[in-house]
Amino acid sequence: MLEKIRIVKQRYDEVSDLIIQPDIISDQKKYAQLSKEYKDLGDVVKKGQEYESLLNNIEEAKEIISDGSDAEMVEMAKMEMDEAQSKLPKIEEEIKFMLIPKDPEDAKNAVVELRAGTGGDEASIFAGD
Repeated sequence: MLEKIRIVKQRYDEVSDLIIQPDIISDQKKYAQLSKEYKDLGDVVKKGQEYESLLNNIEEAKEIISDGSDAEMVEMAKMEMDEAQSKLPKIEEEIKFMLIPKDPEDAKNAVVELRAGTGGDEASIFAGD
């Protein structure tokens, strides 16, 4: 999981550098495409940083627990570790969902037409609303 996040972070940095190039700014179509990619990658990078932070918190808590010199610190570390471990699966699922490739058809517009059908007056009211 961390390797995939690093790959996304690398692409995010590349797009960040590309988006400020004068030749890209002058090409509005390319600039809009890169801006959208930058935003999408930014969401994944943000979740990835949150995930890495949780992993670091767990590691730090394990170190404090293994040291065991201060009972109060060990208790706080156990609480922090339990909290981080409970959040970890949810964040992993969110990241997995974000890493699924987007369908290019998703960004296109759609037209939906509603007509009154079987159902009498209620169908007409619904379609009118």
